[in-house]
Amino acid sequence: MKLGSLRLRLWGAATIAFAATLVLMGFLLIQLFERHVTRHYDQELQSYLRQLAAAVDFTSDGRVTLDSHLQDARFGEPLSGLYWQIEEDRTGFILTSQSLWDTRIPLPRDPLNDGQVDSHILPGPAGQTLRIQERQIVFDLPSGSRALRMAVAINVADIQAASRAFAGELWPSLAAVGALLLAATWFYIGIGLRPLDMIRQSIQQVRIGKARRLEGDFPSELAPLVQETNDLLTAQDESLARARARAADLAHGLKTPLSVLQSDADRLRGAGQSEIADEIGQLVGQMRRHVERELARVRLRERTPQVTALMPVAERLADFFRRSPRGKGLNWLIEVPEGLTAAVDAEDLTELLGNLLDNACKWAAATVTVRAQAIADTVRIAVLDDGPGVPDGALASLAGRGVRLDQETPGSGLGLAIAQDIADACGGRLTFSNRTEGGFAAMADFPLQPKSKAHA
Repeated sequence: MKLGSLRLRLWGAATIAFAATLVLMGFLLIQLFERHVTRHYDQELQSYLRQLAAAVDFTSDGRVTLDSHLQDARFGEPLSGLYWQIEEDRTGFILTSQSLWDTRIPLPRDPLNDGQVDSHILPGPAGQTLRIQERQIVFDLPSGSRALRMAVAINVADIQAASRAFAGELWPSLAAVGALLLAATWFYIGIGLRPLDMIRQSIQQVRIGKARRLEGDFPSELAPLVQETNDLLTAQDESLARARARAADLAHGLKTPLSVLQSDADRLRGAGQSEIADEIGQLVGQMRRHVERELARVRLRERTPQVTALMPVAERLADFFRRSPRGKGLNWLIEVPEGLTAAVDAEDLTELLGNLLDNACKWAAATVTVRAQAIADTVRIAVLDDGPGVPDGALASLAGRGVRLDQETPGSGLGLAIAQDIADACGGRLTFSNRTEGGFAAMADFPLQPKSKAHA
Protein backbone atom coordinates (compact mmCIF):
# COMPACT_ATOMS: atom_id res chain seq x y z
CA MET A 1 0.00 0.00 0.00
CA LYS A 2 1.52 3.31 -1.06
CA LEU A 3 1.95 6.16 1.42
CA GLY A 4 -0.04 8.42 -0.90
CA SER A 5 -2.96 5.99 -0.94
CA LEU A 6 -6.38 7.62 -0.66
CA ARG A 7 -7.55 4.67 1.43
CA LEU A 8 -4.69 5.20 3.90
CA ARG A 9 -5.42 8.92 4.07
CA LEU A 10 -9.10 8.36 4.80
CA TRP A 11 -8.32 5.62 7.29
CA GLY A 12 -5.70 7.79 8.98
CA ALA A 13 -8.17 10.67 9.29
CA ALA A 14 -10.77 8.27 10.69
CA THR A 15 -8.19 6.92 13.16
CA ILE A 16 -7.44 10.41 14.46
CA ALA A 17 -11.13 11.28 14.68
CA PHE A 18 -12.03 8.03 16.44
CA ALA A 19 -9.10 8.31 18.85
CA ALA A 20 -9.98 11.89 19.80
CA THR A 21 -13.67 11.03 20.16
CA LEU A 22 -13.07 7.93 22.26
CA VAL A 23 -10.58 9.71 24.54
CA LEU A 24 -13.01 12.58 25.12
CA MET A 25 -15.81 10.07 25.63
CA GLY A 26 -13.67 8.17 28.12
CA PHE A 27 -12.97 11.24 30.26
CA LEU A 28 -16.63 12.27 30.05
CA LEU A 29 -17.81 8.82 31.13
CA ILE A 30 -15.34 8.79 34.02
CA GLN A 31 -16.60 12.19 35.17
CA LEU A 32 -20.21 11.04 34.89
CA PHE A 33 -19.34 7.89 36.82
CA GLU A 34 -17.63 9.93 39.55
CA ARG A 35 -20.71 12.12 39.84
CA HIS A 36 -22.93 9.07 39.98
CA VAL A 37 -20.77 7.42 42.64
CA THR A 38 -20.62 10.66 44.63
CA ARG A 39 -24.40 11.00 44.55
CA HIS A 40 -24.71 7.36 45.56
CA TYR A 41 -22.41 7.86 48.56
CA ASP A 42 -24.18 11.11 49.48
CA GLN A 43 -27.49 9.26 49.50
CA GLU A 44 -25.91 6.50 51.56
CA LEU A 45 -24.51 9.04 54.04
CA GLN A 46 -27.90 10.71 54.35
CA SER A 47 -29.43 7.30 55.02
CA TYR A 48 -26.88 6.80 57.78
CA LEU A 49 -27.77 10.26 59.13
CA ARG A 50 -31.41 9.26 59.38
CA GLN A 51 -30.46 6.01 61.08
CA LEU A 52 -28.20 7.92 63.47
CA ALA A 53 -30.93 10.42 64.31
CA ALA A 54 -33.36 7.61 64.95
CA ALA A 55 -30.89 5.90 67.30
CA VAL A 56 -30.23 8.99 69.47
CA ASP A 57 -31.53 8.76 73.01
CA PHE A 58 -31.06 10.69 76.23
CA THR A 59 -30.40 9.22 79.63
CA SER A 60 -32.22 10.33 82.75
CA ASP A 61 -29.36 12.62 83.61
CA GLY A 62 -29.44 14.19 80.10
CA ARG A 63 -26.49 12.44 78.52
CA VAL A 64 -26.63 11.63 74.80
CA THR A 65 -26.50 7.95 73.93
CA LEU A 66 -27.52 5.54 71.17
CA ASP A 67 -30.13 2.92 71.80
CA SER A 68 -28.88 0.91 68.77
CA HIS A 69 -25.82 0.69 66.59
CA LEU A 70 -25.68 1.41 62.85
CA GLN A 71 -25.70 -1.78 60.83
CA ASP A 72 -22.56 -1.19 58.74
CA ALA A 73 -19.69 -3.04 60.41
CA ARG A 74 -17.17 -0.47 59.20
CA PHE A 75 -18.36 1.94 61.90
CA GLY A 76 -16.80 -0.46 64.43
CA GLU A 77 -13.47 -0.91 62.62
CA PRO A 78 -10.72 1.59 63.48
CA LEU A 79 -9.87 3.94 60.61
CA SER A 80 -12.12 1.99 58.25
CA GLY A 81 -13.01 5.06 56.18
CA LEU A 82 -16.64 5.26 57.37
CA TYR A 83 -17.36 7.42 60.45
CA TRP A 84 -20.06 9.20 62.40
CA GLN A 85 -19.88 11.96 64.99
CA ILE A 86 -22.42 13.76 67.21
CA GLU A 87 -21.74 17.18 68.75
CA GLU A 88 -23.68 19.47 71.01
CA ASP A 89 -22.56 23.08 70.78
CA ARG A 90 -24.09 24.05 74.12
CA THR A 91 -22.28 21.47 76.24
CA GLY A 92 -19.35 20.69 73.93
CA PHE A 93 -20.20 17.00 74.16
CA ILE A 94 -18.89 14.81 71.40
CA LEU A 95 -19.87 11.21 70.67
CA THR A 96 -18.09 9.31 67.88
CA SER A 97 -18.04 5.94 66.17
CA GLN A 98 -15.41 3.40 67.13
CA SER A 99 -13.91 3.74 63.66
CA LEU A 100 -12.70 7.27 64.51
CA TRP A 101 -10.70 5.79 67.35
CA ASP A 102 -9.29 8.69 69.36
CA THR A 103 -9.67 11.40 66.70
CA ARG A 104 -12.38 13.94 65.95
CA ILE A 105 -13.76 15.38 62.74
CA PRO A 106 -13.16 19.16 62.75
CA LEU A 107 -16.66 20.23 61.75
CA PRO A 108 -17.12 23.92 60.88
CA ARG A 109 -19.00 26.10 63.36
CA ASP A 110 -21.36 27.58 60.81
CA PRO A 111 -24.98 27.96 61.89
CA LEU A 112 -27.40 25.26 60.69
CA ASN A 113 -31.16 25.28 60.49
CA ASP A 114 -33.10 22.39 61.91
CA GLY A 115 -33.13 19.52 59.36
CA GLN A 116 -30.69 21.28 56.98
CA VAL A 117 -28.05 18.98 55.44
CA ASP A 118 -24.62 20.40 54.55
CA SER A 119 -21.78 18.75 52.64
CA HIS A 120 -18.08 19.26 53.40
CA ILE A 121 -14.70 18.00 52.29
CA LEU A 122 -12.48 17.95 55.39
CA PRO A 123 -9.31 16.24 56.59
CA GLY A 124 -9.81 13.08 58.60
CA PRO A 125 -7.80 10.56 60.59
CA ALA A 126 -4.60 8.98 59.25
CA GLY A 127 -4.29 11.62 56.54
CA GLN A 128 -7.59 10.69 54.96
CA THR A 129 -9.78 13.19 53.12
CA LEU A 130 -13.42 12.87 54.12
CA ARG A 131 -16.65 13.65 52.34
CA ILE A 132 -19.09 14.64 55.06
CA GLN A 133 -22.85 14.97 55.29
CA GLU A 134 -23.82 17.11 58.32
CA ARG A 135 -27.25 17.79 59.79
CA GLN A 136 -28.60 19.56 62.85
CA ILE A 137 -31.60 18.14 64.70
CA VAL A 138 -33.37 19.81 67.62
CA PHE A 139 -34.86 17.46 70.20
CA ASP A 140 -37.64 18.74 72.45
CA LEU A 141 -37.16 17.29 75.90
CA PRO A 142 -38.95 17.97 79.21
CA SER A 143 -35.83 19.71 80.37
CA GLY A 144 -35.74 21.89 77.27
CA SER A 145 -34.61 21.80 73.64
CA ARG A 146 -31.35 20.12 72.73
CA ALA A 147 -29.64 20.86 69.35
CA LEU A 148 -27.29 18.16 68.10
CA ARG A 149 -24.95 18.26 65.08
CA MET A 150 -24.75 14.86 63.46
CA ALA A 151 -22.16 14.06 60.80
CA VAL A 152 -21.47 10.95 58.79
CA ALA A 153 -18.27 10.80 56.69
CA ILE A 154 -16.62 8.52 54.15
CA ASN A 155 -13.07 8.44 52.89
CA VAL A 156 -12.85 10.15 49.48
CA ALA A 157 -10.28 7.51 48.51
CA ASP A 158 -13.13 4.99 48.34
CA ILE A 159 -14.84 7.13 45.68
CA GLN A 160 -11.56 7.59 43.83
CA ALA A 161 -10.86 3.85 43.99
CA ALA A 162 -14.24 3.13 42.43
CA SER A 163 -13.49 5.66 39.67
CA ARG A 164 -10.07 4.13 39.03
CA ALA A 165 -11.57 0.65 38.85
CA PHE A 166 -14.17 1.92 36.40
CA ALA A 167 -11.50 3.66 34.30
CA GLY A 168 -9.37 0.50 34.34
CA GLU A 169 -12.21 -1.41 32.72
CA LEU A 170 -13.39 1.46 30.54
CA TRP A 171 -10.17 2.22 28.61
CA PRO A 172 -9.60 -1.36 27.34
CA SER A 173 -13.26 -1.52 26.35
CA LEU A 174 -13.00 1.75 24.43
CA ALA A 175 -9.79 0.50 22.80
CA ALA A 176 -11.62 -2.63 21.65
CA VAL A 177 -14.49 -0.51 20.33
CA GLY A 178 -11.98 1.70 18.53
CA ALA A 179 -10.31 -1.33 16.93
CA LEU A 180 -13.68 -2.62 15.72
CA LEU A 181 -14.58 0.82 14.37
CA LEU A 182 -11.27 1.07 12.51
CA ALA A 183 -11.71 -2.40 11.03
CA ALA A 184 -15.23 -1.53 9.93
CA THR A 185 -14.00 1.81 8.58
CA TRP A 186 -11.32 0.06 6.49
CA PHE A 187 -14.01 -2.21 5.08
CA TYR A 188 -16.43 0.63 4.34
CA ILE A 189 -13.69 2.78 2.79
CA GLY A 190 -12.97 -0.14 0.46
CA ILE A 191 -16.65 -0.25 -0.48
CA GLY A 192 -16.69 3.51 -0.98
CA LEU A 193 -13.60 3.44 -3.20
CA ARG A 194 -14.79 0.48 -5.26
CA PRO A 195 -16.33 2.74 -7.94
CA LEU A 196 -12.86 4.25 -8.48
CA ASP A 197 -11.53 0.76 -9.14
CA MET A 198 -14.41 0.27 -11.58
CA ILE A 199 -13.31 3.44 -13.37
CA ARG A 200 -9.72 2.17 -13.44
CA GLN A 201 -10.86 -1.12 -14.96
CA SER A 202 -12.99 0.73 -17.51
CA ILE A 203 -10.03 2.91 -18.48
CA GLN A 204 -7.92 -0.23 -18.81
CA GLN A 205 -10.54 -1.70 -21.14
CA VAL A 206 -10.31 1.46 -23.24
CA ARG A 207 -6.52 1.34 -23.20
CA ILE A 208 -6.31 -2.26 -24.41
CA GLY A 209 -8.96 -1.65 -27.05
CA LYS A 210 -11.85 -3.68 -25.58
CA ALA A 211 -14.02 -0.58 -25.12
CA ARG A 212 -14.27 2.86 -26.65
CA ARG A 213 -15.81 4.63 -23.65
CA LEU A 214 -16.13 4.25 -19.90
CA GLU A 215 -19.14 2.05 -19.35
CA GLY A 216 -20.81 0.97 -16.13
CA ASP A 217 -23.20 1.95 -13.37
CA PHE A 218 -21.25 4.61 -11.48
CA PRO A 219 -22.41 6.65 -8.44
CA SER A 220 -23.86 10.07 -9.15
CA GLU A 221 -20.86 11.71 -7.46
CA LEU A 222 -18.55 10.17 -10.08
CA ALA A 223 -20.85 10.70 -13.05
CA PRO A 224 -19.29 14.11 -13.92
CA LEU A 225 -15.81 12.55 -13.87
CA VAL A 226 -16.94 9.70 -16.11
CA GLN A 227 -18.64 12.13 -18.49
CA GLU A 228 -15.57 14.39 -18.66
CA THR A 229 -13.34 11.36 -19.30
CA ASN A 230 -15.61 10.14 -22.09
CA ASP A 231 -15.67 13.64 -23.58
CA LEU A 232 -11.87 13.68 -23.43
CA LEU A 233 -11.70 10.30 -25.17
CA THR A 234 -14.06 11.56 -27.85
CA ALA A 235 -12.01 14.71 -28.36
CA GLN A 236 -8.81 12.64 -28.48
CA ASP A 237 -10.29 10.25 -31.05
CA GLU A 238 -11.44 13.15 -33.18
CA SER A 239 -8.05 14.85 -32.90
CA LEU A 240 -6.23 11.64 -33.83
CA ALA A 241 -8.63 11.05 -36.69
CA ARG A 242 -7.95 14.52 -38.04
CA ALA A 243 -4.20 14.06 -37.61
CA ARG A 244 -4.30 10.68 -39.36
CA ALA A 245 -6.39 12.13 -42.15
CA ARG A 246 -3.95 15.01 -42.63
CA ALA A 247 -0.98 12.63 -42.59
CA ALA A 248 -2.68 10.29 -45.05
CA ASP A 249 -3.72 13.17 -47.29
CA LEU A 250 -0.19 14.52 -47.24
CA ALA A 251 1.30 11.12 -48.02
CA HIS A 252 -1.15 10.41 -50.80
CA GLY A 253 -0.72 13.93 -52.09
CA LEU A 254 3.01 13.33 -52.44
CA LYS A 255 2.55 10.16 -54.46
CA THR A 256 1.46 11.95 -57.64
CA PRO A 257 4.37 14.43 -57.67
CA LEU A 258 6.73 11.55 -56.94
CA SER A 259 5.32 9.59 -59.85
CA VAL A 260 5.79 12.64 -62.10
CA LEU A 261 9.38 13.00 -60.91
CA GLN A 262 10.00 9.33 -61.59
CA SER A 263 8.60 9.76 -65.10
CA ASP A 264 10.86 12.77 -65.62
CA ALA A 265 13.81 10.71 -64.43
CA ASP A 266 12.91 7.97 -66.91
CA ARG A 267 12.73 10.52 -69.75
CA LEU A 268 16.08 11.98 -68.77
CA ARG A 269 17.55 8.51 -68.74
CA GLY A 270 16.11 7.92 -72.20
CA ALA A 271 17.66 11.19 -73.32
CA GLY A 272 21.07 9.96 -72.22
CA GLN A 273 21.31 11.93 -68.98
CA SER A 274 21.67 8.84 -66.81
CA GLU A 275 23.61 10.50 -63.99
CA ILE A 276 20.91 13.10 -63.30
CA ALA A 277 18.16 10.50 -63.82
CA ASP A 278 19.76 8.10 -61.32
CA GLU A 279 20.12 10.86 -58.75
CA ILE A 280 16.48 11.90 -59.17
CA GLY A 281 15.37 8.25 -59.08
CA GLN A 282 17.30 7.66 -55.86
CA LEU A 283 15.71 10.71 -54.21
CA VAL A 284 12.25 9.67 -55.40
CA GLY A 285 12.81 6.17 -53.99
CA GLN A 286 13.86 7.57 -50.61
CA MET A 287 10.85 9.88 -50.49
CA ARG A 288 8.47 7.08 -51.50
CA ARG A 289 9.87 4.80 -48.80
CA HIS A 290 9.47 7.57 -46.26
CA VAL A 291 5.84 8.12 -47.32
CA GLU A 292 5.07 4.40 -47.14
CA ARG A 293 6.58 4.09 -43.68
CA GLU A 294 4.66 7.08 -42.36
CA LEU A 295 1.44 5.63 -43.77
CA ALA A 296 2.21 2.40 -41.94
CA ARG A 297 2.77 4.35 -38.71
CA VAL A 298 -0.54 6.14 -39.17
CA ARG A 299 -2.29 2.79 -39.47
CA LEU A 300 -0.60 1.65 -36.26
CA ARG A 301 -1.93 4.63 -34.31
CA GLU A 302 -5.47 3.72 -35.27
CA ARG A 303 -5.50 0.64 -33.04
CA THR A 304 -4.79 -0.39 -29.49
CA PRO A 305 -3.39 -3.78 -28.50
CA GLN A 306 -5.77 -6.71 -28.17
CA VAL A 307 -5.34 -10.44 -27.62
CA THR A 308 -4.92 -12.32 -30.90
CA ALA A 309 -4.69 -16.05 -31.62
CA LEU A 310 -1.43 -16.76 -33.50
CA MET A 311 -2.25 -19.96 -35.37
CA PRO A 312 -4.95 -18.53 -37.72
CA VAL A 313 -2.79 -15.54 -38.67
CA ALA A 314 0.29 -17.69 -39.34
CA GLU A 315 -1.63 -20.23 -41.44
CA ARG A 316 -3.41 -17.55 -43.46
CA LEU A 317 -0.14 -15.77 -44.32
CA ALA A 318 1.65 -19.04 -45.09
CA ASP A 319 -1.14 -19.99 -47.52
CA PHE A 320 -0.78 -16.60 -49.19
CA PHE A 321 2.98 -16.86 -49.64
CA ARG A 322 2.74 -20.49 -50.81
CA ARG A 323 0.85 -19.20 -53.85
CA SER A 324 3.40 -16.48 -54.63
CA PRO A 325 5.88 -17.10 -57.48
CA ARG A 326 8.82 -17.32 -55.09
CA GLY A 327 6.97 -19.20 -52.34
CA LYS A 328 5.73 -22.03 -54.55
CA GLY A 329 9.12 -23.70 -54.49
CA LEU A 330 9.58 -23.45 -50.70
CA ASN A 331 8.62 -25.73 -47.85
CA TRP A 332 6.49 -23.87 -45.27
CA LEU A 333 6.45 -25.14 -41.68
CA ILE A 334 4.01 -23.78 -39.07
CA GLU A 335 5.04 -24.70 -35.51
CA VAL A 336 2.51 -22.72 -33.49
CA PRO A 337 0.63 -24.31 -30.55
CA GLU A 338 -3.14 -24.31 -30.91
CA GLY A 339 -4.75 -21.62 -28.75
CA LEU A 340 -1.55 -19.63 -28.15
CA THR A 341 -2.31 -15.89 -28.06
CA ALA A 342 -0.38 -12.63 -27.79
CA ALA A 343 -1.28 -9.10 -26.73
CA VAL A 344 -1.17 -7.55 -30.21
CA ASP A 345 -3.86 -6.38 -32.61
CA ALA A 346 -4.70 -8.93 -35.30
CA GLU A 347 -4.07 -6.48 -38.16
CA ASP A 348 -0.77 -5.33 -36.65
CA LEU A 349 0.32 -8.95 -36.19
CA THR A 350 -0.66 -9.71 -39.78
CA GLU A 351 1.37 -6.81 -41.12
CA LEU A 352 4.40 -7.57 -38.92
CA LEU A 353 4.41 -11.29 -39.68
CA GLY A 354 3.71 -10.59 -43.35
CA ASN A 355 6.81 -8.38 -43.62
CA LEU A 356 8.97 -10.98 -41.86
CA LEU A 357 7.65 -13.78 -44.09
CA ASP A 358 8.16 -11.65 -47.19
CA ASN A 359 11.78 -11.14 -46.20
CA ALA A 360 12.24 -14.86 -45.46
CA CYS A 361 10.59 -15.80 -48.76
CA LYS A 362 13.11 -13.66 -50.66
CA TRP A 363 16.17 -15.29 -49.07
CA ALA A 364 15.18 -18.86 -48.14
CA ALA A 365 16.86 -21.67 -50.03
CA ALA A 366 14.25 -24.34 -49.34
CA THR A 367 12.36 -23.87 -46.06
CA VAL A 368 10.61 -21.12 -44.13
CA THR A 369 9.51 -21.88 -40.57
CA VAL A 370 7.09 -19.97 -38.37
CA ARG A 371 7.58 -20.97 -34.73
CA ALA A 372 5.88 -19.60 -31.62
CA GLN A 373 6.17 -20.45 -27.93
CA ALA A 374 5.27 -18.95 -24.57
CA ILE A 375 8.23 -17.93 -22.42
CA ALA A 376 7.20 -16.81 -18.92
CA ASP A 377 4.74 -13.95 -19.49
CA THR A 378 5.74 -13.30 -23.11
CA VAL A 379 5.21 -14.98 -26.48
CA ARG A 380 8.08 -15.33 -28.95
CA ILE A 381 7.20 -15.52 -32.64
CA ALA A 382 10.16 -16.56 -34.78
CA VAL A 383 10.40 -16.55 -38.58
CA LEU A 384 13.31 -18.73 -39.72
CA ASP A 385 14.80 -19.27 -43.16
CA ASP A 386 17.71 -21.34 -44.47
CA GLY A 387 19.14 -18.61 -46.66
CA PRO A 388 22.62 -17.07 -46.63
CA GLY A 389 21.99 -15.03 -43.48
CA VAL A 390 23.28 -11.53 -42.81
CA PRO A 391 26.81 -10.31 -42.10
CA ASP A 392 27.16 -9.99 -38.32
CA GLY A 393 28.15 -6.35 -38.60
CA ALA A 394 24.91 -5.52 -40.42
CA LEU A 395 22.45 -7.10 -37.94
CA ALA A 396 22.11 -3.96 -35.84
CA SER A 397 21.16 -1.81 -38.85
CA LEU A 398 18.59 -4.14 -40.41
CA ALA A 399 15.58 -2.28 -39.02
CA GLY A 400 16.89 1.05 -40.25
CA ARG A 401 14.73 3.07 -42.59
CA GLY A 402 15.12 1.77 -46.15
CA VAL A 403 18.17 -0.37 -45.38
CA ARG A 404 18.85 -2.80 -48.23
CA LEU A 405 21.87 -5.08 -47.97
CA ASP A 406 21.34 -6.42 -51.49
CA GLN A 407 20.39 -3.79 -54.05
CA GLU A 408 19.64 -6.43 -56.68
CA THR A 409 16.81 -8.12 -54.76
CA PRO A 410 13.43 -6.46 -55.40
CA GLY A 411 11.92 -4.44 -52.58
CA SER A 412 11.91 -1.08 -50.89
CA GLY A 413 13.91 -2.07 -47.82
CA LEU A 414 11.03 -1.00 -45.58
CA GLY A 415 9.67 -4.40 -44.52
CA LEU A 416 11.86 -4.96 -41.47
CA ALA A 417 11.67 -1.28 -40.50
CA ILE A 418 7.87 -1.38 -40.55
CA ALA A 419 7.95 -4.62 -38.55
CA GLN A 420 10.16 -2.86 -36.01
CA ASP A 421 7.70 0.06 -35.81
CA ILE A 422 4.82 -2.35 -35.22
CA ALA A 423 6.69 -4.19 -32.46
CA ASP A 424 7.59 -0.91 -30.74
CA ALA A 425 4.05 0.48 -31.01
CA CYS A 426 2.51 -2.69 -29.55
CA GLY A 427 4.86 -2.98 -26.60
CA GLY A 428 6.89 -5.78 -28.18
CA ARG A 429 10.51 -6.29 -29.16
CA LEU A 430 12.00 -7.35 -32.50
CA THR A 431 15.46 -8.92 -32.74
CA PHE A 432 17.50 -10.46 -35.55
CA SER A 433 20.19 -13.12 -35.56
CA ASN A 434 21.96 -15.61 -37.78
CA ARG A 435 21.14 -19.27 -37.16
CA THR A 436 23.95 -21.60 -36.18
CA GLU A 437 22.74 -24.18 -38.71
CA GLY A 438 22.67 -21.49 -41.39
CA GLY A 439 20.04 -18.97 -42.29
CA PHE A 440 18.38 -15.96 -40.72
CA ALA A 441 16.02 -15.61 -37.74
CA ALA A 442 13.68 -12.72 -36.96
CA MET A 443 12.09 -12.95 -33.49
CA ALA A 444 9.22 -10.81 -32.17
CA ASP A 445 8.38 -10.90 -28.46
CA PHE A 446 4.95 -9.75 -27.24
CA PRO A 447 3.23 -9.92 -23.84
CA LEU A 448 0.80 -12.78 -23.28
CA GLN A 449 -1.79 -10.31 -21.97
CA PRO A 450 -2.16 -6.53 -22.34
CA LYS A 451 -0.08 -4.86 -19.67
CA SER A 452 -1.90 -3.13 -16.83
CA LYS A 453 -0.37 -0.53 -14.58
CA ALA A 454 -0.03 -1.48 -10.94
CA HIS A 455 -2.33 0.20 -8.47
CA ALA A 456 -2.73 0.45 -4.91
